[in-house]
Amino acid sequence: MGFLDGLWRGREADFDSGSAATNSIELTKRHHQVSLTKQGAATGHLRINLSWRMRTSDIGGSQRESLWRHPFKALRPPEVMGHSQSMVNVDLDLACLYELQDGTKGVVQPLGNYFGDVNTPPYVKLSGDDRFGSASGETMYVNLDHRDEIKRLLVFVYIYDQTPAFDRTHAIVTLYPSNGPRIEIHLDERHPQARSCAVVMIENVKGELVVRREVKFVYGFQAELDRLYGWGLQWGRGYKSAVER
Repeated sequence: MGFLDGLWRGREADFDSGSAATNSIELTKRHHQVSLTKQGAATGHLRINLSWRMRTSDIGGSQRESLWRHPFKALRPPEVMGHSQSMVNVDLDLACLYELQDGTKGVVQPLGNYFGDVNTPPYVKLSGDDRFGSASGETMYVNLDHRDEIKRLLVFVYIYDQTPAFDRTHAIVTLYPSNGPRIEIHLDERHPQARSCAVVMIENVKGELVVRREVKFVYGFQAELDRLYGWGLQWGRGYKSAVER
């Protein structure tokens, strides 16, 4: 889809399908949802990836003096840093609250080793836990061949170490459907004290699978997101097992 096409059409759900490697849909406050069903992408495995890096403005302080001395640095692309544990001590986790059509509810998350299953309920599986912000980030899979058994999925991100750091990191959640362009949701808003963020809702609406941007930051953790969206689960304190780097 060309840039001018998007301006002329002015419709949030009308996107051209294409290769996920070359095309993308960014969900924003204005264009906040897209239908996977209408895109022909409501089958197969939906891959959901979380990646993050430290904001470049927080690395090494102000670069204005450096640009005065080396003006050609302004022509270089920004250097992406922040996947090093020494640069920023933050552990962002990708997770998902799920509700199935039969009323089954639960969570898929690294905390407590609730990694889920892609072939049996809840049809959502987390591939692993990235403790240190590697380039590949964290990835979750949803088996959309069982979409009729899924009522709603709330994909969220939380900070495990309890140190608020959303204002120091730039995070992005990307959905890769089996067909058509990838779907991107950027967590750009500055919320220094937030510890969790509801990112995107995937909902079965009368047989149509709809992806809707949420991006709602909260100061608590899973229990607060639960209350916000009416999941009704019972929560307790959880821990991760120690790992060697």
